[in-house]
Amino acid sequence: MAKIRIQTVGLHIVLIAGAFLMTMPFLWMVLSSLKDLSQIFLIPPKWIPHPWIWSNFPKSWQALPFGRAYWNSFYINVVVVACQLLTCSMAAYAFAKIRFPGRGVLFVLFLSTMMIPHQVTIIPLYLLMKQIGWIDTHLAIIVPSALFNAFGVFLLRQFTRGIPADLEEAAIMDGAGRWTIYARVIVPLIRPALSALGIFTFLGMWNNFFGPLIFLNTPEKFTVPLMLNMFRGMYITDWTLMMAGCSIAIVPVLIVYMIGQRYIIEGVTLTGIKG
Repeated sequence: MAKIRIQTVGLHIVLIAGAFLMTMPFLWMVLSSLKDLSQIFLIPPKWIPHPWIWSNFPKSWQALPFGRAYWNSFYINVVVVACQLLTCSMAAYAFAKIRFPGRGVLFVLFLSTMMIPHQVTIIPLYLLMKQIGWIDTHLAIIVPSALFNAFGVFLLRQFTRGIPADLEEAAIMDGAGRWTIYARVIVPLIRPALSALGIFTFLGMWNNFFGPLIFLNTPEKFTVPLMLNMFRGMYITDWTLMMAGCSIAIVPVLIVYMIGQRYIIEGVTLTGIKG
């Protein structure tokens, strides 16, 4: 019994140390946003600001049109998340429950796209967007991300396969068609997985820098990551305002994670139970 307690205490010590190491960059960013510029590069480093300069936040917000960038990132994220949940859930239902010729081969080919780096496809995608006339528009960011997500289809397919076939057969006996089964049986049962996918998609799109950097040219259309990069160019030595801008940009991510944390845990737990 004593041995088990020692192992438990040791495990908690390791986990706490790991958690502290993971949160150190975040704490340094927040504390640096409240410092004077002269305190940033002190050796040895000074963690606690003295004095606390709260004016860095309004200065950072007013230095660039962060409000517009926030709106751009927010509505792009909402559209992409909604579309991905719809398309991925429909594809997952088809791959998991509907038998059709070549289903296995098609699914393997579909998953193989996950092994192709995004940097490889960015040039043909850029040429396609240029021919369509979507360069310097948000459609070039929204449409490719909204219509295709191999990871999302894989995640929802694995969850959908765990749904008992008896539920679908009972719905068919009651006269339900494929769309009715999808909307009234499948979607409510995979809600935890949908929530987890929505959170992953939101976090990925909010932090997306590469795509907007390639397709957007007008500052009024920039997203938050691009606006932060532009801010760094204007204030190359003022790292306090940079840290303040990063702290502001991370707030929506923290809110989404805190709201959806239990859905992620629930989805993972249910997936493990269903095997």
